[in-house]
Amino acid sequence: MDAKNTTHRLGQTGPVEKQTGIRHLFAAASYSLGGAKRLIGEAAFRHELIAFAIAMVAFTIVGATFFQYVAMAILFLLMMAFEAINTAIEEIVDRVSPEISEMGKNAKDLGSFACLCLIVANGVYAGYVVIFDGFMN
Repeated sequence: MDAKNTTHRLGQTGPVEKQTGIRHLFAAASYSLGGAKRLIGEAAFRHELIAFAIAMVAFTIVGATFFQYVAMAILFLLMMAFEAINTAIEEIVDRVSPEISEMGKNAKDLGSFACLCLIVANGVYAGYVVIFDGFMN
């Protein structure tokens, strides 16, 4: 492949025509929407969405500050991004190396660990806001 944009989309068999201007914005938005649709198909992501909703309800009950909501939203957006990257890694590994290999296993495990780190960060922060800052004050 050459250095030009030769990313293939479903149903296309040649290089993708590079969009510019406002068309690029709409094309990028449609690719992001496609990624979001793919991510919602992951059970782990749906569980994270449910946990985020529960955290938001708990924040409301304890009277969290605006900053605490913003910090939780940023942490959650990071978790969504890591989950998307992890899913992309898993799909690439499955496509390139459908047989079980140590390298493929390591790639998937590292992606999973990155997600776990952010899940823990989200949980610790939500727990701090709800338990220590909410109920203890």
